[in-house]
Amino acid sequence: MPSAEIIAVGTELLTPDKSDTNSLWLTSKLNEIGVEVKLKTVVGDDPLRLEEAISDAYKRSDLVITTGGLGPTEDDITRACGAAAIGKELVFHEELLEELKHKFKAFGYEMPERNRQQAYLIEGAKVLPNPNGSAVGMMHYTGGKALVLLPGPPREMKPMFSDHVLPTMAEDFDGVVVLRQSLRVTGLGESKLDEIISPIYTAFKNPVTSTLFSRTDIEVQLTATAATKEEAESLNNELAKKIAGKLGDSVFSMNGEPMEVVVGRMLLEKGKSLAVAESCTGGLVSKRLTDVPGSSGFLLEGCVTYSNNAKMARLGVPSMTLDSHGAVSAETAEAMAVGMRETAGSDVAVSITGIAGPGGGTEGKPVGTVFVGYADTESVFSKRLHLPGDRNLVRWRSSQAALDCVRRQLL
Repeated sequence: MPSAEIIAVGTELLTPDKSDTNSLWLTSKLNEIGVEVKLKTVVGDDPLRLEEAISDAYKRSDLVITTGGLGPTEDDITRACGAAAIGKELVFHEELLEELKHKFKAFGYEMPERNRQQAYLIEGAKVLPNPNGSAVGMMHYTGGKALVLLPGPPREMKPMFSDHVLPTMAEDFDGVVVLRQSLRVTGLGESKLDEIISPIYTAFKNPVTSTLFSRTDIEVQLTATAATKEEAESLNNELAKKIAGKLGDSVFSMNGEPMEVVVGRMLLEKGKSLAVAESCTGGLVSKRLTDVPGSSGFLLEGCVTYSNNAKMARLGVPSMTLDSHGAVSAETAEAMAVGMRETAGSDVAVSITGIAGPGGGTEGKPVGTVFVGYADTESVFSKRLHLPGDRNLVRWRSSQAALDCVRRQLL
């Protein structure tokens, strides 16, 4: 199997505020054509270290991909380091300079002189066009070795790789296909899940199974290796069906989709509208749903009623309910859902009220106590949950529980 290494360039990627997501996407695409990523490296804007990293990777691997460092500023050093690492010169291309000037003029600007350095390519490299930015990429491919320099912004990097690099690699690198499929599971702990499915997946040497625990659910990842994509898909599907058959409706996605996408599609398919009333989650459920393209087709309204006064004024929660049972209670959650559905005119409404912490808990209602309320044309009910974790995790897990409540009712 051909091997690859990915080098993410940029000092900002070594800070706690930024992370390299490009390599995850690139790894997935390379695996699909049978290229195995052996190493990922993050290098700051340090010429000596970057040249060394590219040089070492080029000696070891069939394909080396860098992302970032192709801009016009002083710290954009990838093209120079890449050339030096493989013993080549940088060559100026007048036609690239003219294209850059044209791009700037189209936006009503004169090209700054600094952008001139973006017209230099590694000697013998192929230009990778960039319709979404100023920095062209380049691919130097000789003797079965490839060095590919891509821009850092994903909106520039992804189409460049898909359109101009992947087809060449797929044709020239004759390897096996590594394909992943993700099942997403909710409502089960990691150990309980493994207890249920381990007798199934341990009987398979191919695909290989792993479980990944996130803040809202568990991902069961299947990785099949085969001669073709179709054969790998078949291997994954066989095991996925067996696992899903055992777990039942705890599996909410067979292809890695998040809960909000699944719920949104179900609402659209059934022609149902949804409204959301939130307290401790502060609009998180609505945020997740509106992240889904086309959410205007199913989401009517979201309302954050954090205070008791807001619950009464906006949702019509009776003051007697709040006085007798408290804001965090089954009765209040149900009243919130009913009020939300009536005021929004939706088919379905879901509500959340709880204690996310770190303070506010009592012996009877400790931190992590959450009530999810549900109302539709036929039923009204609530669920009490005790969710572990800090404030952030409680809020996220509450949002997942609310969405899952809607999903299970739509089933």
